[in-house]
Amino acid sequence: MTDSTTPLAENPLLDFSDLPRFDAITPALVAPAIDALLQDADAALEKVTAADFPADWRAISLALDVPTERLSRAWGAVNHLNSVADTPELRAAYNEALPRVTEFWTRLGADERLYAKYKTMDPTRLTPEQARAHHNAMLGFVLGGAELQGEARTRFAWLQERQAELAQKFSENALDATDAFVLYADTAELAGVPDDVLQATAAAARAEGKEGHKLSLKMPCYLPVMQFAHSSALREKLYRAYATRASDQADGDAVKFDNAAIMGELLALRHEEARLLGHRHYADVSLVPKMADSPEQVIGFLRDLARKARPHAEKDLADLRSFAASELGLTDPQAWDWPYIGEKLKEARYAFSEQEVKPYFTAPKVLAGLFQIVETLFEVAIRRDQAPVWHPGVEFYRIERRGPGGTELVGQFYLDPAARTGKRGGAWMDDVRARWLRPDTGRLQTPVAHLVCNFAEGVNGKPALLTHDDVITLFHEFGHGLHHMLTQVNERDVSGISGVEWDAVELPSQFMENFCWEWDVLRHMTAHVDTGEPLPRALFDKMLAAKNYQSGLQTLRQVEFALFDMLLHSQPEPLTSGAAILALQRQVRDEVAVLKPPSYSRTPHTFSHIFAGGYSAGYYSYKWAEVLSADAYAAFEEAAQQNGHSTLDVSTGRRYREAILEAGGSRPAMESFKAFRGREPSIDALLRHQGMA
Repeated sequence: MTDSTTPLAENPLLDFSDLPRFDAITPALVAPAIDALLQDADAALEKVTAADFPADWRAISLALDVPTERLSRAWGAVNHLNSVADTPELRAAYNEALPRVTEFWTRLGADERLYAKYKTMDPTRLTPEQARAHHNAMLGFVLGGAELQGEARTRFAWLQERQAELAQKFSENALDATDAFVLYADTAELAGVPDDVLQATAAAARAEGKEGHKLSLKMPCYLPVMQFAHSSALREKLYRAYATRASDQADGDAVKFDNAAIMGELLALRHEEARLLGHRHYADVSLVPKMADSPEQVIGFLRDLARKARPHAEKDLADLRSFAASELGLTDPQAWDWPYIGEKLKEARYAFSEQEVKPYFTAPKVLAGLFQIVETLFEVAIRRDQAPVWHPGVEFYRIERRGPGGTELVGQFYLDPAARTGKRGGAWMDDVRARWLRPDTGRLQTPVAHLVCNFAEGVNGKPALLTHDDVITLFHEFGHGLHHMLTQVNERDVSGISGVEWDAVELPSQFMENFCWEWDVLRHMTAHVDTGEPLPRALFDKMLAAKNYQSGLQTLRQVEFALFDMLLHSQPEPLTSGAAILALQRQVRDEVAVLKPPSYSRTPHTFSHIFAGGYSAGYYSYKWAEVLSADAYAAFEEAAQQNGHSTLDVSTGRRYREAILEAGGSRPAMESFKAFRGREPSIDALLRHQGMA
């Protein structure tokens, strides 16, 4: 049975014996499972906060962490399905349960009785891992409102629920606005677009009984059309639809997905939360558990980076304008022309096109190459494994290590690579469960991760082809996965990515991207889709020459997003209207950007990272972590120079694994970095890697 009459004992969301039973979870089962788990968690909270319950780490862990971890795992499964297999029924079940789940976590984080128990614990009598988790918990209680009283406490709890509700609605609007757009085009209009994209769009049209090609705003379709379609009119149609998603500028009925009011309300609520906690604004609250000291320090870092990148960006733009006028007859390029001009200039300058490289990057070969790097560098083995999944295209793997007692399981992961309707755009890693020496069984629970991408699917029975950017994305998410899965920490709250400062969490992901530019690595992970031939060295050399193509423009774009985010969350009073938010964005663009989009562009309206994804007043983390990751990778470059071989240096990999990946969140990120590098990070490697030294 799979409806609401299913007995609780048979509800797959309540089965924690092994991996989630994704194939058996239905929307009707969400409410009864979450109700039961909330009831257990509530009872546990009352038990440990009773006057006679000892203020003992292990006792609290056994009585409270076990039921709350189960709630977290079950809700994580529902949340995951809501992101990758959205249906009206699942969305309704998710939204019905969301306020109750949010309310519980808010109440737990603000419980003054539990806070009092933690206060009386002596951290010096805990293990180092427990002491770090205790430190984070104490910080969490303060940020969670545990020191608030009366009306302020009640209001704080409501703020958390309302923010969760609004973030979810923001996400839904962004997804629905993206999915709502469809454009049917004939083959003539798509002149210049690569064959594999044409095959996919034709197949999508045929599936609906239509002629021609079905175009969407999903990246595997949108980006190649913008880069390669000769028709400026077609590019303009797609650009305008993409730039106005979820806004008042969208066409027709799609204006119902406008996110402006949601953004304004979220900013107001975040500001109010910060004031209740005694801070100037939300940016202050966001930075308390991060590496950065203050919003002013972050803003200074970003403006300094913008200054260093600006001359390079101005040269990038001058080159584009000159080429557009002389070679393409475009004397007044518009926003929808730049990706096309950029691609044509790259082809002319480096005799290299992304599409020339793409046939060599078949998904299976790339994956095998990625696994080989990880196996070599981190002394593990990756094997296919079995688990219930939510879609036939999902694969499942295990990571093993040879130990003194034979082969031991280190971690497992799901890989969901393809874009499809009902699946949130972008790419991400999420945890299914954490490594934990369980207090209830005394057994070691191994970590499990989700790795989610949105690549194009294979057509005509051939494997999926990835662009080099797709390959970089895959390596990036796998880096996050390794951080989660290779941890050797046994305390759940600081194992893997848990407890790692948010502005350091991108270090292992961005670190992995560097290997996508190494010949000794790439040649083993390429095979032409038709001939099986590896990537020719000459073509790789062209790719490498083009690596830092437009790096000035790209750096300024990231700085623009990060500066907008930090300034948005550090206003003395919140910007509560769409017009005020857009005015700030214009101000930031006037300061740092050299390329400005049309006035109808509404980038903030789908800026899910900061309005729905946990990066509010934290988007700068990507640039800061690039400093860390480039400097960390420089250690592998130095080893290669000394030893005269590739950057796949096992001894350096072992040091990196032990200092950063295995340590997880069990100590401050700066300590882990210094344990690996022997010093604090320097920006030099980043500027060198991006050709801006």
